[in-house]
Amino acid sequence: MRTARVHEFGGVDSIIIEDIARPQPGNDEVLIRVGAAGVGPWDGWIRAGKSALPQPLPLTLGSDLAGIVEAVGPGVSKFAVGDAVFGVTNPRFIGAYADYAVATVGMIAKKPAWLDDVEAASLPVIAVTAWQALFDRAKLRRGQSVFIHGAAGNVGAYAVQFAHRAGLEVIATASARDIERVRKLGADRVIDRSQPFEELVSDVDAVIDLVGGDTQTRSFQVLRTGGKLISVVSQPDQDEAKRRGVEAAFFLVNVTTATLTEIAAIIGAGQLVTNVGAVLPFADAKLAHEMLEGMRPNPGGKIVLKIGA
Repeated sequence: MRTARVHEFGGVDSIIIEDIARPQPGNDEVLIRVGAAGVGPWDGWIRAGKSALPQPLPLTLGSDLAGIVEAVGPGVSKFAVGDAVFGVTNPRFIGAYADYAVATVGMIAKKPAWLDDVEAASLPVIAVTAWQALFDRAKLRRGQSVFIHGAAGNVGAYAVQFAHRAGLEVIATASARDIERVRKLGADRVIDRSQPFEELVSDVDAVIDLVGGDTQTRSFQVLRTGGKLISVVSQPDQDEAKRRGVEAAFFLVNVTTATLTEIAAIIGAGQLVTNVGAVLPFADAKLAHEMLEGMRPNPGGKIVLKIGA
């Protein structure tokens, strides 16, 4: 089968399209004939050797995927050969840029008929990250307020929509060109990211940090006492959090069948706008990573590799 692999960590040129033996599913795993694979920044981090998780070489890149179950391993009862599924491959977030990929059963879900493979493969990591940041980590509930940084990005756009749907007051930052789009997604108030937001916002229940750096540091100022700063970028300053009487945490997404199923139902009800960007053939895996790195124009939205029929 074809794979997009790296034998050594490095730049885009470290990606090699090569044939390897088709893998076999183990306990609580299925083999998926891949229809499409999503491309995200974490794929670039893994390729470059900057993953937060151990990544022995060589490895096949990619985590987000959608396709058809080709075989099931021992202990699998919730999925059968022929099921259309979507989700991620495994906790190491590798293996999806291939004709066939093995996936852990607790990290995939049955793909609804209203999602095609490309749209389904665009969702898992970014949509579940947004969901978990809001509800599992910040534990927000109806009537509370949330301040979302980077609201026009892939994770941010889902965070705005989930928060609006949940009855939260949604404040967001975005570039000037994206302000109207973020409003349409459901933000009650959108601040140009070039403005000093700490002078314009105060006493929010939670900050969702999708930017990091100085933006994260300044965000402590806008939280109420007892509020929460949740970052998917870097570990916040715990001393500053203690000094201000707030909670602050960094987390890695945990994609689960339950959350994927819930998100798919929201899409099916017409309550969520997806955002697929460039759709490229499998052979253009390098081009996809050039877009990630800013070496080629990126139209925005989630990059997806179309792999199978």
